Amino acid sequence: MQIQSHIITTIPVFNLESPLKKVIHFFKHTTYSHVAIVEGKIFLGVLSENDLETFESDKKIGDYRYNLESFHASINTSWLDVLEIFARNESNLLPVLDDKKQVRGYYNLNDIVGVFINTPFFTEPGGILVLAKGIKDYSFSEIAQIVESNNTKLLGAFITDVRNEVIQITIKINTNNFNEVLHTFRRYNYTILSGNKDDQFIENLKERSDYLDKYLNV
Repeated sequence: MQIQSHIITTIPVFNLESPLKKVIHFFKHTTYSHVAIVEGKIFLGVLSENDLETFESDKKIGDYRYNLESFHASINTSWLDVLEIFARNESNLLPVLDDKKQVRGYYNLNDIVGVFINTPFFTEPGGILVLAKGIKDYSFSEIAQIVESNNTKLLGAFITDVRNEVIQITIKINTNNFNEVLHTFRRYNYTILSGNKDDQFIENLKERSDYLDKYLNV
């Protein structure tokens, strides 16, 4: 899935030699968490809105060089990896670099979440199962085999939690033989944490930000 069309080029990039008051003004008039800093045209890092209270407007951006964080995406980074970068850095704005380390623009978290929500995992009708099993005992090939052995199609799967050596996996399947799939997972010693044959789970996930917080860790 291509996400380059979502790169935003209208948000400013700030130079190391610029007055810090420009960054202060930017953060005070937007809801963005970070902004890119360059030296010449080369990306150096991002400043965080969380540091706003420590900024002194009469200084240059370069005086806060030690505050810079180094995360970014490249022009070829996949949408799933972009989501991971957002989540890992608790950011809602992500610089996108070309192969010369120059900033091509930004990804906005809302846009990329929109890409995620519009994947077939969410848009295709089907049922949701949340499974749990020991991290050393599960395999995606086994999950697919269990689903397909019951003449049911696996529409998507992703890991939603790992805790105390137990992995949690959310899958979506079509609703043919739904109960048979449940029984087979139990025979293979998977714990069923949640099972839903309609799309209410998906509608809640789209509408409520706490579900996005849970699954994206943002």
